[in-house]
Amino acid sequence: MSKIHVTTKVNGDTVEFLADPRETLLDCLRDRLGLTGSKEGCGTGDCGACSVTLDGTLVCSCLVLGAEVQGREIGTIEGMGGDDTLHPLQRKFIEHAALQCGFCTPGFLVAGKALLEKNPNPTEEEVRYWLAGNLCRCTGYDKIVRAVMDAAAEMRGEAA
Repeated sequence: MSKIHVTTKVNGDTVEFLADPRETLLDCLRDRLGLTGSKEGCGTGDCGACSVTLDGTLVCSCLVLGAEVQGREIGTIEGMGGDDTLHPLQRKFIEHAALQCGFCTPGFLVAGKALLEKNPNPTEEEVRYWLAGNLCRCTGYDKIVRAVMDAAAEMRGEAA
């Protein structure tokens, strides 16, 4: 089967790669573009470890074909912080000890960022609902939820 030439934007940069028509976006990000932050936990869209944004919508990259992203915009964990600075969510995850092994963390961070871009003042219930598609086998979700809530307050300019 011949490969498909794909031109897309990833984290604001235009990139090109060749994708097998059956290859997932997750595999293209990791194997073609060297962006290994997104993880494959289940391959069925159940765990959220591979979460990215596609044209601003949160998706599981294991459920999207690489060939489908022609001309679209993708946001990954690699695009979250700056060269010398962490995104407020990343800092709050550290401050609240909201990670242990770290395997699920990129997915939670991308999902949390997508939530805060749509709703900068979520309730705890809204945060829990939004993050329900991301699974963690190590921490417990309270620290993760507190980190997102604290980051939201900081991003709104409120004292924690």
